[in-house]
Amino acid sequence: MLLRPSVGRRTILAVVSWNHPASCSIFATTYNGLYTIIMATQDGSEEVIMETEAKPKEAESLGEDVEKGGAEATSHTDAGNSTTQDSNISNGDDTEDKETVDLKIIWNKNKYDLKIPVDSTGAKLKESIHSLTGLPPAMQKVMYKGLLPEDKTLREIKITNGAKIMVVGSTINDVLAVNTPKEVIQQEVKAEENKKEPLCRQKQHRKVLDKGKPDDIMPAIKGAKERLPTVPLSGMYNKSGGKVRLTFKLEQDQLWIGTKERTEKVPMGSIKNIVSEPIEGHEDYHMMAFQLGPTEASQYWVYWVPAQFVDAIKDTVLGKWQYF
Repeated sequence: MLLRPSVGRRTILAVVSWNHPASCSIFATTYNGLYTIIMATQDGSEEVIMETEAKPKEAESLGEDVEKGGAEATSHTDAGNSTTQDSNISNGDDTEDKETVDLKIIWNKNKYDLKIPVDSTGAKLKESIHSLTGLPPAMQKVMYKGLLPEDKTLREIKITNGAKIMVVGSTINDVLAVNTPKEVIQQEVKAEENKKEPLCRQKQHRKVLDKGKPDDIMPAIKGAKERLPTVPLSGMYNKSGGKVRLTFKLEQDQLWIGTKERTEKVPMGSIKNIVSEPIEGHEDYHMMAFQLGPTEASQYWVYWVPAQFVDAIKDTVLGKWQYF
């Protein structure tokens, strides 16, 4: 069959052959946006013409442009959102707006500068000191005019700019390196105490207690707990019956035990244990022993210690991380 080309038509010829007598040829033409398919059979039957609408290339291009434009718009929108989010994150930090104090932290003969909000608690201060020194909070004794309370803020304690904060304590590695762990000594001493009669009834202590309460002793409050006073604890007796005073030199980490004859300066870190017991008949006062060596023979006894200061003395000398 002979097909005459039409003017303005673009003709595409596709030939499909099957293993069949009625094989056919397929002619496809495009005219005015329509596909025309002409099939001619070998047996001379009439041609079959099928027309279908073609998708304009301009529409395809327009669709692609729209998709690209949408993608670019989405990209710009995401970038804008990202910028806005970053800006919000940056502006959300209001630490600079808080009132702060500049402190001097002194630990192990080293000095550290620390800037911290004035409304931070003592516990928060310990965490900041841990970040500076590596000393765990549980191992710290933080002192500012006495042992620093953990539950009060720096504002309540009246800490101001330039204040010096003394920190005493050993790292875990230092504690483990000690040949005779302090907790073992404390447990042994406590076990021995349980086997014995009350301290105030023992002969060696009775001869001091029988002298009676000193006239110039500091007032005592039974059942109360107070921070160490800013002045030495005075008016007490030692084992020989002489007057003794206790001065806590926090900035030097020393306990000064003063008598009429001399003053002994004892590093707090060398004190292995502290034993105390209320005095019978005068429970608002305690008798207290500072163990200066590995055995009980090194105990230094002090009598008529006001009860309200007993816990503060133990916390200051041994630290809150003591094991009893």
